[in-house]
Amino acid sequence: MGTGTGRVVVVTGVTRGLGRALVDRFVESDCIVCGCGRSADAIAHLGETYGEPHRFDAVDVSRAGDVSSWANELIGSGCVPDLLINNAGVINPDAALWEVDVADFDRVVDVNVKGVFRVIRSFAPAMIERGSGVIVNFSSGWGRSTSPQVAPYCASKWAIEGLSRSLAQELPAGLGSVAVNPGVIDTDMLRSCFGAGAASYPRAAEWSRRAAPFLLSLTAEDNGASLDVG
Repeated sequence: MGTGTGRVVVVTGVTRGLGRALVDRFVESDCIVCGCGRSADAIAHLGETYGEPHRFDAVDVSRAGDVSSWANELIGSGCVPDLLINNAGVINPDAALWEVDVADFDRVVDVNVKGVFRVIRSFAPAMIERGSGVIVNFSSGWGRSTSPQVAPYCASKWAIEGLSRSLAQELPAGLGSVAVNPGVIDTDMLRSCFGAGAASYPRAAEWSRRAAPFLLSLTAEDNGASLDVG
């Protein structure tokens, strides 16, 4: 997988942060970009900014039926991912684990873990039938280490590491499953944890200029790896 020309890239969580920045870079690389996010207004703006052959849909990855319908429509139109990126994610408000609201914990698991499962379950069969493609699941530094106040998020990203490696053992030749730590980037999510300190880290647009080529360079030979954006 080289420059990305003509390849179909499917990305979740494209309405803000890392996902939104990656859309710009993938379009610049002449990929066909299909993305989803929860904000209907932001999705409409993306559709106006980048018309066909790109496609953007309002989808909540925590809703199984929404994910399945979205995937079926894309696959039915011939958009089988060459690169599938599970980027959509949420974090809990800072709190000791015993003080975390049950709804907040459930939301983290529903999006960060179950959402990834739903997306893979919906797209992988078509990728397997074609015999090629790379599935990238965004992990975190907190998927390989821990920190207080964010135990639910840490748990979800540790789960992604295990899920990605297990999937790698199941995929046939020609496909790859890779857990990727994007790094520390100044996003709304980071600000919720770091406050004003988040501003000392790169913005998403800056990060995307090195992240997009890195992601497009991944191949089936990277199957089972846990990598970091350089």
